[in-house]
Amino acid sequence: MFELAHPWSAGGPGPWILFVPVLWALAVLGVVTLLRRTVRRHGGPGPRFRGPRCTTPADAPTPIAVLGRRFTAGEIDEEEYWRRLSVLEEHFGTGPKGDAA
Repeated sequence: MFELAHPWSAGGPGPWILFVPVLWALAVLGVVTLLRRTVRRHGGPGPRFRGPRCTTPADAPTPIAVLGRRFTAGEIDEEEYWRRLSVLEEHFGTGPKGDAA
């Protein structure tokens, strides 16, 4: 057994012993970089991720608010108001809770 290990025991491992850990560190760094770039491209968490895009400005009035403004301004009568409000509630799902229709 000593004869098989003799060439490696004379001078020690030398600087080549650092080669394998450096390769592992490069492999791990490469995988982490690849995953981070992939997640960012597909809208995952990261500095560029800001959540879902909103197509309307935050200060834009809702359709129900516009309807209420038109009713209070006298542009539409009460019957028209209630008819349009029921359509909006069906469309936006803001009707009364527990409504058994």
